[in-house]
Amino acid sequence: MEAGSAADAARRLAQLESEERIISSKRRRVHDRLDFMRSGAAVQSADHEEQLQRLQEEERELSARRRELHLEIDALRVRLGQQPGPRERPRLLGG
Repeated sequence: MEAGSAADAARRLAQLESEERIISSKRRRVHDRLDFMRSGAAVQSADHEEQLQRLQEEERELSARRRELHLEIDALRVRLGQQPGPRERPRLLGG
């Protein structure tokens, strides 16, 4: 791989990884809201089922986008000579 294209691929990989983190964070928040609504702790309003359905659809859309990102990220990692799949996360303090 040429230096220019490798640099472009590395930049694109960083962009995709950043987008994936944002999407994953949104997806976690949607899961938290779904769990809360399903737990019975949420106030049962007249549109409870409608809200639940909207959240489920949002979760499906976020999950689909996240899967697309993972495929593109893995392809770029292979192209750059890296292992596909999740990268190791930095260890937490004291961990």
